[in-house]
Amino acid sequence: MKLIGNIIWLVFGGIIIAVEYCIGSLLLMITIVGIPFGIQTLKIAGLAIWPFGRDTVVHSRASGCLYIIMNLLWLIFGGLCIAVSHAVVGAIFCITIIGIPFGMQHFKLTAIALTPFGRDIIKTGNG
Repeated sequence: MKLIGNIIWLVFGGIIIAVEYCIGSLLLMITIVGIPFGIQTLKIAGLAIWPFGRDTVVHSRASGCLYIIMNLLWLIFGGLCIAVSHAVVGAIFCITIIGIPFGMQHFKLTAIALTPFGRDIIKTGNG
């Protein structure tokens, strides 16, 4: 079922979202200062291309000073806009019963778009 969900996700916009994140990542990695942010954007792109069967977890190391500062910078310079856009699209998908699973994936992307530093992507079940 996860495979079918991921294929439908890719066909109806998932590939576009992932490509946008990859382009953003490459642009961020042009400068040395942007490399950590580019790595986090690649992490989001990986989740955006194949979201069913995967989830994000926050590790205890995420409470460190560097992670807090980097997440704060992320929020100020674009992370909040990304998270709001995923939340709005997720809410639109959840209007219909068929769209609820895809809306939930956008909500998952909202969580990682808010605070990507200190989060890891894990496989759930046998996905």
